[in-house]
Amino acid sequence: MTKPAKPSSKSPGRTSSKSSAKSVDVADSYAVRLMQHLVVPTFVIDPKRRVVIWNRACERLTGLAASDVIGTNKHWQAFYETRRPCLADLVALDRPERLPEFYSEYAARGHNGLGFSAENWCMMPKLGSQLYLAIDAGPIHDEAGHLIAVVETLRDLTDQKRAEMALKELATKDGLTGLSNRRSFDQMLMTEWARAHRTQKPLALLFVDVDHFKLFNDRHGHQIGDECLRAIASVVSRHAVRPLDLAGRYGGEEFALILPDMDCDTACVIADEIRCAVMALAIAHGAEGAGDHVTLSVGVASHIPGGADGGPDRLLGAADEALYVAKRLGRNRVICAERVLAEFASLGREAAAVPAPFRRKTA
Repeated sequence: MTKPAKPSSKSPGRTSSKSSAKSVDVADSYAVRLMQHLVVPTFVIDPKRRVVIWNRACERLTGLAASDVIGTNKHWQAFYETRRPCLADLVALDRPERLPEFYSEYAARGHNGLGFSAENWCMMPKLGSQLYLAIDAGPIHDEAGHLIAVVETLRDLTDQKRAEMALKELATKDGLTGLSNRRSFDQMLMTEWARAHRTQKPLALLFVDVDHFKLFNDRHGHQIGDECLRAIASVVSRHAVRPLDLAGRYGGEEFALILPDMDCDTACVIADEIRCAVMALAIAHGAEGAGDHVTLSVGVASHIPGGADGGPDRLLGAADEALYVAKRLGRNRVICAERVLAEFASLGREAAAVPAPFRRKTA
């Protein structure tokens, strides 16, 4: 009598399950090795935002060894000096609304597995230098839709960004003096005018003109004239000390200075400091009727924009008129638009009417 075969302790189902598990392990191992050797800097975090992969390219980019971050939440230390979320963290948390809080350029490609893209300057503490990085972070879900990892890849765009910034600077800077050119000055004036209208704080404007500059050029030549303008531009720019102050070359031998949140009296103090600083340069003039040294005339205006003002034309006109009066009253002086009539009266001039503002170069 044949004995029945002894049932195997390994059922077909269990064998299949183990085989499947083994193939998954092999696949996982292969994926990890593949990611380690990618030329693209890449790291992976788990749902608890702990680093599980930090590839060799990422080590080279950041200067931070994998052994220092694997199993930790310290990946931010590769990029920033103070703790803050990386893009992969925001993906893991599903917080697209926080992108503008941390990134200058960003895009949320949508929920349900599409991830985020961003660009920004990173401090790179281990390298001791800044890099401009393009960052992509996307989630990985299991078949049930549960998050199992987030992959972040990095691209170094530092050279391209610096080239872009250099081109932008060329487009906004005056070639001779290095100050803002007329176009960028006009744009900033519009921006600050709108901000002053919102905050209801004064916006001050200085028009600075070199006295008798045509005579200076005729006597010393245009090359020396350019050197004179560069020296004066350096003085003007030194007085644009706050983040929103802007010094520009308005045209020819005329400069302008935007001073947000400043009343006329304070702006006049700065204007006179500029005038005195240029006198201290003792740039020889010597043309007949011009005096021994180069001097400046400055027109100052300050205004809190109102609903009926429209754009900054009123401010421009007031500063222009004040500069014209400074020229008429003898040059080498600061005139505030609020006290134009008083200045005329104090010198015994006719105070009944001041000519409408216009740009007449009496130099």
